[in-house]
Amino acid sequence: MSATMRAVVVDAPGAPEVLRLRDLPVPTASPGQVLIRVKAFGLNRSELHFRQGLAYSGSFPRVPGIEATGTVEQAPGGEFPVGQQVAALMGGMGRTFDGGYAEYALVPAAQVVPFSSELPWHVLGAIPEMLQTAYGSLVVGLEARDDDSLLIRGGTSSIGLALAVLAKSRGMTVLSTTRTEERRSLLESVGVDHVLIDDGDIAARVRDLVPGGVDGAVELVGVNVMRDTIRAVRTGGVVCFTGMLSDQWTIPEFYPMEWLPNGVRLTAYSGEAADLPASVLQDFLDAVARGDARVPIGRTYRMEGIVQAHRDLEASSVGGKAVVLP
Repeated sequence: MSATMRAVVVDAPGAPEVLRLRDLPVPTASPGQVLIRVKAFGLNRSELHFRQGLAYSGSFPRVPGIEATGTVEQAPGGEFPVGQQVAALMGGMGRTFDGGYAEYALVPAAQVVPFSSELPWHVLGAIPEMLQTAYGSLVVGLEARDDDSLLIRGGTSSIGLALAVLAKSRGMTVLSTTRTEERRSLLESVGVDHVLIDDGDIAARVRDLVPGGVDGAVELVGVNVMRDTIRAVRTGGVVCFTGMLSDQWTIPEFYPMEWLPNGVRLTAYSGEAADLPASVLQDFLDAVARGDARVPIGRTYRMEGIVQAHRDLEASSVGGKAVVLP
């Protein structure tokens, strides 16, 4: 193992150009920590918010990245054998301690999820955070049941696409939104039953397709459209607030009696590594390997292309999950 590694560092918030590729010392793991040789890492909008200085936590300078996928280089506590394939995510990664935008990442052992797969690294690197968020939104946020009807608001995002894959694997009827007709085929390719072109007012069209309203909805766009999303859901149904692609996070002058139709429940989901059981990750990887599920990868980049990758993420032009191969 080399004494130095390449890593992306942000010294202070700013435009994509603040992402700088540098040589840093390779960290050394202490008991309770795992040093991962990073083979791939996915990009997430929360890293964009952190880089812009909009995140609610974190400090600079910092190696960003809330997830990483690779192999165990050191685990002095014996939690994992050297060479074990693992994913690490959340828990302060890339915010309060250095994250996945590097050739090596040092993380607490509790945030490491083991797996075994022969899928290529660019596929494996796309999955952990995307799967954790989609799975948690369905299971924790919605408590969804097989054969439910589901509205995904923000369907062409990586999480929206993963939600469609998971929901269809459970026999659910999936309605999903996109702002442009050109993205219709992308949604249909992951099994979406009804594609809705989103003009900000879709509740009536949802109820035309599913009389009475859908059983559940996952909000990935933001509070600017959430009131309309809530009105697409049946009495007794659930809306889970998971994402904010619009970067609108808070509701000014929230009046519940006006916002919430009778009996519609509003929840939220933002999970941690512990919310992605190893068995769920392994089952999904096996399903991908069999061809029973697909990973909605938009683009892959090298670490030298991290500035362009963030530009693309900002422009919402990736069309799926963005993955970087160190």
